[in-house]
Amino acid sequence: MKLVIVTGMSGAGKSTALRMLEDVGYFCVDNLPVSLLSKFADLSEEDNIDVSKIALGIDIRSGAKISELEGELRKLTDRGIEYEILFLNASNRILIKRYKETRRNHPLARNGRIEDGILKEREAIDFLKKRANYVVDTSQLLTRELKMQLDDIFLKENPYKNFNVAVTSFGFKYGIPADVDLVFDVRFLPNPYYDLELRPLTGNDKPIQDFVLNCKEAYEFLDKLEDMLTFLIPNYIKEGKYNLVVGIGCTGGKHRSVTITNKLAERLDSLPYLVKVEHRDIMR
Repeated sequence: MKLVIVTGMSGAGKSTALRMLEDVGYFCVDNLPVSLLSKFADLSEEDNIDVSKIALGIDIRSGAKISELEGELRKLTDRGIEYEILFLNASNRILIKRYKETRRNHPLARNGRIEDGILKEREAIDFLKKRANYVVDTSQLLTRELKMQLDDIFLKENPYKNFNVAVTSFGFKYGIPADVDLVFDVRFLPNPYYDLELRPLTGNDKPIQDFVLNCKEAYEFLDKLEDMLTFLIPNYIKEGKYNLVVGIGCTGGKHRSVTITNKLAERLDSLPYLVKVEHRDIMR
């Protein structure tokens, strides 16, 4: 029997993850009371129960009982029952945004501020994040990207990449993206905008790439940026960070920034991290 405990921050996508696991053959139970974990494990081991894969959703909705989960997990270990913990996480800013969009109440902020509830929840379930086999930060993930990541972990059993790097191009004339951690300005590179034949194209087109990369400074910049990120990311991971957004900006976000974003992502893809590319202003 394969047992997965799905937990994490409210609003980070636990219900969505459980539905995805159900789609790939897991028997799923959401909001299982902590006290029933051992009893459920007993039932699943009975010969007349034809279930080989189980996913249980346990989170802060259990209230004060969540603190008893560590003891219950220890009981499973003592009995030789193997399990894995999937922890869904997201930044405070994203969680607040999601709650405001759905107009739902946070379980720990019924009569107060959402942010206060999120902070209380982080403290209460921190022990689960520390014990988790997989921590998936959904701050920058689309639903289909979350499904791809869960398929890699639980269906294809590919090596788990527990750090997400989003490289996004943008135009300074439209403002710096609010969620970027690191911003780099590539307006020092040759600008194809002034070539009337190249102007309608984007950094996804080879003529633009050839134009932008036709100088040693472009490759020097990519080398230095790759080296810096190779150094930074392991240190971010040591400090408990699971998500990094790198912003590459030019004037309009259509030519130079798109080219460099694509080339940087290609280089980072060889590292053991989940890399995604976004072009915020390419269609403007």
